[in-house]
Amino acid sequence: MQIDETMRLVKLAKNHDKDAFAALMQGHMQEMYKVGLSILMNDEDVADAVGETILNCYEKLGTLKEDKYFKTWMTRILINNCYAILDVRKRQTDLEEWEEPSVTDEYNVELKDALNSIDEKYRTVITLYYLEEYGTKEIAEMLNIPKSTVTTWLQRGREALAKYYGV
Repeated sequence: MQIDETMRLVKLAKNHDKDAFAALMQGHMQEMYKVGLSILMNDEDVADAVGETILNCYEKLGTLKEDKYFKTWMTRILINNCYAILDVRKRQTDLEEWEEPSVTDEYNVELKDALNSIDEKYRTVITLYYLEEYGTKEIAEMLNIPKSTVTTWLQRGREALAKYYGV
């Protein structure tokens, strides 16, 4: 979704236009799914996180200070919701008991397997940088970490992926 269209829809949604809000969320649905999947690796949990994110965005849209940063703001909410689900999951089950995620859509299965093989923090940063095309500064703001940490995690993530592919 183009930034001008996003800003137009955000303005309308802030004025309680439900159709504009629905269009705004629909326009970012695939991006939210990819980010959620990179963290949670489970379709059902991703659906929960995305649903909670939509509700949070609807309830808190008035707190968004600059309309042009809607996507970053929404992604930050999604990441927080994903980590909340992970916290609950960790309390409920051991890592060995987790179900293998079942993804059968156009999401690249080989890439998914490769991303699944690396540490979660690297996977999140790699997904935000390469798949969602955020800059290192934006990622640092979303994750509340220094920009240098993002750069380091990107490098380590690339090295882990290269090792996975035997390069």
